[in-house]
Amino acid sequence: MVLSGAHVVLPTGTVRNGQVVIEGTRITGTAPENAQVLDVTGNWLVPGFVDLHNHGGGGASFTSGTVDDVLKGVRTHRDHGTTTLVASTVTGDMDFLAQRAGLLSELAEQGDIAGVHFEGPFISPCRKGAHSEELLRHPDPAEVRKLIDAARGQARMLTLATELPGGIDSVRLLAEHGVIAAVGHTDATYEQTVEAIEAGATVATHLFNAMPPLGHRTPGPITALLEDERITVELIDDGTHLHPAALQLAFHHAGAARVALITDAMDAAGFGDGRYLLGPLEVEVSEGVARLVEGGSIAGSTLTLDRAFKRAVTIDRLPVEDVVAAISANPARLLGMSDRIGSLEPGKDADLVLLDHQFDLKGVMRRGEWVVAPQLG
Repeated sequence: MVLSGAHVVLPTGTVRNGQVVIEGTRITGTAPENAQVLDVTGNWLVPGFVDLHNHGGGGASFTSGTVDDVLKGVRTHRDHGTTTLVASTVTGDMDFLAQRAGLLSELAEQGDIAGVHFEGPFISPCRKGAHSEELLRHPDPAEVRKLIDAARGQARMLTLATELPGGIDSVRLLAEHGVIAAVGHTDATYEQTVEAIEAGATVATHLFNAMPPLGHRTPGPITALLEDERITVELIDDGTHLHPAALQLAFHHAGAARVALITDAMDAAGFGDGRYLLGPLEVEVSEGVARLVEGGSIAGSTLTLDRAFKRAVTIDRLPVEDVVAAISANPARLLGMSDRIGSLEPGKDADLVLLDHQFDLKGVMRRGEWVVAPQLG
């Protein structure tokens, strides 16, 4: 198949009136003579989206749902352009989290998800957000190792408050095992955050959220995370978690190559308002905003990455190429998967998203098969 006539966003820039050639499950360089040609003139072709941080969708939870529930959530996000997804858990009992890791690792081995992200329980009670305080614990390296082992090689990231006892040793352990150590839900100082980065932390979990604000005398973790070239910062661009100026600050200071747009989605993404559970905590979703019933803390999001893409381009006025880097290439690189996904280059998986001139989703392809077939003409 040849997709012809679109604005094709490549790592080197945007090609107007370009084409992408697909053979089987891969992108290829040249089209055979008998190739089917699909005219997508006037639309945008971008790589499939890669979500590093996602707790569920379509009414299904990655933390507590059955295998079918997890697959339902994955399909919901695929329908919105996310062709690669890391399933995130929330704080729970250690034995329960180990059991969830086993279930999710099977789906990762099958290729349904790209691995497991543990958000909690090793986080600060001062910045717990929508996590159950009675289940929080210090990041004991032995317990961190228990979760890594339970995931059978499919642990991709673990978020922790590195200032807690055992935090730095846990960061070193994660780095040794090839698992991303992410600083988040933290009450760390600037100096403590620098120490964590030196120990091997490489990601800021939803920068600005669940951490001390930037101060001129107490610069805190935000400054340390923004200024270090080794750190990729997650951002939730839903209009609720961040003021547009904060998002612009992060893009300007870190640069597009160090930003990963995420959803931090919970069950209600792609589903609707109502009452839900996030781990053991009850959540009320109203007008698309999820908050804890008790206390009112923001409880994840109902975001999908197609909406994040459109908002970043049309409201935040970011260059399309920068948004593609943040929503596809950068997270693919972090996951060690950039040889297969994250850009529209020959030899890579045929994962792509078709957007119209207003950046609304028109089609989604994953590994050469239409997930959402475009309605053209």
